[in-house]
Amino acid sequence: MRTYHCFWLLFWAGQPQQSFLTPLSKRTSGFPGKEKVLVLSGNSRQDFHRSKRSWMWNQFFLLEEYTGTDYQYVGKLHSDQDKGDGSLKYILSGDGAGDLFIINENTGDIQATKRLDREEKPVYILRAQAVNRRTGRPVEPESEFIIKIHDINDNEPMFTKDVYNASIPEMSDVGTFVVQVTATDADDPTYGNSAKVVYSILQGQPYFSVESETGIIKTALLNMDRENREQYQVVIQAKDMGGQMGGLSGTTTVNITLTDVNDNPPRFPQSTYQFRAPESTPLDSPVGRIKANDADVDENAEIEYSITEGDGYDMFGITTDKDTQEGIITVKKPLDFENKNLYILKVEATNTHVDPRFLYLGPFKDSATIRIQVEDVDEPPVFSRPAYIMEVKEDVPINSVIGTVTAQDPDSARNPVKYSVDRHTDMDRVFNINSGNGSIFTSKPLDRETLLWHNITVIAAEINNPKQSSRVPVFIKVLDVNDNAPEFAMFYETFVCENAKAEQLIQTLSAVDKDDSYNGHQFSFSLAPEVASSSNFTLQDNRDNTAGIFTRKTRYNRHETSTYFLPVIISDNDYPIQSSTETVTIRVCACDHRGKMLSCNAEALIHPTGLSTGALIAILLCIIILLVTVVLFAALRRQRKKEPLIISKEDIRDNIVSYNDEGGGEEDTQAFDIGTLRNPEAIDDNKLRRDIVPETLFIPRRTATARDNTDVRDFINQRLKENDTDPTAPPYDSLATYAYEGNGSVAESLSSLESVTTDGDQDYDYLSDWGPRFKKLADMYGSMDSDKDS
Repeated sequence: MRTYHCFWLLFWAGQPQQSFLTPLSKRTSGFPGKEKVLVLSGNSRQDFHRSKRSWMWNQFFLLEEYTGTDYQYVGKLHSDQDKGDGSLKYILSGDGAGDLFIINENTGDIQATKRLDREEKPVYILRAQAVNRRTGRPVEPESEFIIKIHDINDNEPMFTKDVYNASIPEMSDVGTFVVQVTATDADDPTYGNSAKVVYSILQGQPYFSVESETGIIKTALLNMDRENREQYQVVIQAKDMGGQMGGLSGTTTVNITLTDVNDNPPRFPQSTYQFRAPESTPLDSPVGRIKANDADVDENAEIEYSITEGDGYDMFGITTDKDTQEGIITVKKPLDFENKNLYILKVEATNTHVDPRFLYLGPFKDSATIRIQVEDVDEPPVFSRPAYIMEVKEDVPINSVIGTVTAQDPDSARNPVKYSVDRHTDMDRVFNINSGNGSIFTSKPLDRETLLWHNITVIAAEINNPKQSSRVPVFIKVLDVNDNAPEFAMFYETFVCENAKAEQLIQTLSAVDKDDSYNGHQFSFSLAPEVASSSNFTLQDNRDNTAGIFTRKTRYNRHETSTYFLPVIISDNDYPIQSSTETVTIRVCACDHRGKMLSCNAEALIHPTGLSTGALIAILLCIIILLVTVVLFAALRRQRKKEPLIISKEDIRDNIVSYNDEGGGEEDTQAFDIGTLRNPEAIDDNKLRRDIVPETLFIPRRTATARDNTDVRDFINQRLKENDTDPTAPPYDSLATYAYEGNGSVAESLSSLESVTTDGDQDYDYLSDWGPRFKKLADMYGSMDSDKDS
């Protein structure tokens, strides 16, 4: 039973203006028969003066979620000025006045018209006033009071998330924090236990537990293994009223995932693996793959493979495929079945990321044995060297052996080998090879000065299986012999002044030699014996591969001798000694007193090379004439008015007539009179030429009719003669066409062109008399006649 208190508030005004508050309470039982009354009263004795009236209120309390059919009664307002005669009127204003709360203006009763929800609005502040009904003037000052909504447990706890997701490492200790869930209750936490929430676990035991007050979820089972179970679903309940019976509750789901830790070592599924590899397997090629299984995932399952021991430790290698975590066995050195055909390896698989917390579970590695069987294959011949270098002198005779290459079949069969030269590397066929023993010999003369190195390729192939072949490069160096005579370094053409003095140097000579010299070239210079004593010049060898030409006499006369040719012999000091005779050209020129050349007989020494003045003038005239010709030609083309040769297609004489129309074939006899083209007699000669304007009007000449037995040659000659003698013919070339087939065929014409000039049907029975070659034609046209008869 709830107890409600009603307060009577009395204000007394008098000497010494002291007010007294008298609360009156009335217990009522039942709901809504209870009543709250606030009464304002005062003493009206004459010796007291009322200074000011005011209302003092306590707060009203009202239960939320009222379910009754009538309005919910809140309380009653009463003023001591109310005499009960209806002269006063009560007015209510503030939160919800007139809508949620209404007041009886006569009695002052306040009622709630709707269900109230404390979670929407817990407090309403209103103002009340008593006014004179007749004048509308307030008899009491406006005062404020509060209606507070009492809470009931009408809201269940709500979690902040519908679903929680959390993760913890596997093998965690008991009590490891997982996640904290939170639920809120909209009820009033200050009133009763409506908002006191308690957490409990409905699903997920015995793996997890939850703290009842904080909602913290922890592990409850030791050594939970992800490899056994990875996902857990836990259901948590939040219940208000402190978890007591009758409280409201809400639930949420927590999905917990165990994350992986490296608690499982790698393990090979078998202890021994066997692979086969042909002996021709290229280096770094895979032989096989192995894989150790690891129950962990991601980086905890990463494995590194290594070869720890075995007789093939240096022959094979192993790498890890990062995508599949497989070990790939590869070949590091060439395999040879004849030397060794079986290798045994020991391979170890180790985790790269080891967790020290779980070392007690054992070593995180495993090992297996690998057996690799080498298979025999038919291998190509193998040369004794990877490359050959040979030397040969350039003067060796043809067919001289310069070296030998050797190759043999590495297989146990030892098949014979034949040799050959790859002609793509020896296009000039300078060398050849003995196919049986591999000896290389020359087939053409050699010249070191032309080509110093010859790089050829020799092929060795099995005789029984030519597809099995191998190649080797052979580098042949041509050695030098002294087979080239020295010669001048340049062409020497010099001059001597007419006033030259004796023993005056006029030119220094130098020489070159195409041959090599290990100790350096040493050249000697001398004049040819035939001019050594009678020459006007002397030669002095400087002993440094140069020589100087000096004058022998004091003066020279260019009018007597304008040019001297001095033969010089140049020799080297190699074996065999080579020499050559070179000629120096010396011109006699006029010079000034300083020895500077003024003029010589040869213009090449004093004038630059070029054309003479007459030649330049001739070229210039030719260019001017050519330009004038081009200008005149362009002017004539502008003034010329070109007239069409053919004005109308009706004029068919001596012209090409073009019909740009697609006919209907031989059966189309109505499109054109084709017989006109066939018969020259059908041409109308009375038409004048319209492609020219004749100065004199000539009477058109009648062309003689061709005889029936006229030959084609006679016909053309006749027409040619007529055109040559025709004064109306144009003074330019024209093309005359004659559609004349000629006569003389026994079968006459087979064409249907002639048939268009006749109206009657033709008889094709004569085709049967022409023999078997025309049998098909006779059947075709004979059948056509039979069709017409029918």
